[in-house]
Amino acid sequence: MNINRVVTIAITAMTFHRPVCVGDDVSCYDSIEKIGTTSITIKIESWARRGPGTTPIKVTEGQVTYVRVDLDGYPQPIAAA
Repeated sequence: MNINRVVTIAITAMTFHRPVCVGDDVSCYDSIEKIGTTSITIKIESWARRGPGTTPIKVTEGQVTYVRVDLDGYPQPIAAA
């Protein structure tokens, strides 16, 4: 079995637009911003719906970079898909 591990190396941006309230229906979406030799940067957005039939509002967004590492914690190349 091939185990791939990643670690969070940076949160380069995080913005909290609105609070999340008890009872909100929260959805998170992500997209790849950049793929490097050993790292991948992901944009993440979270949206909340305050009740049935309401328009979702963006509550937070950020950018996170992960690095692929081996069992000893050393960076490893990201395999091409």
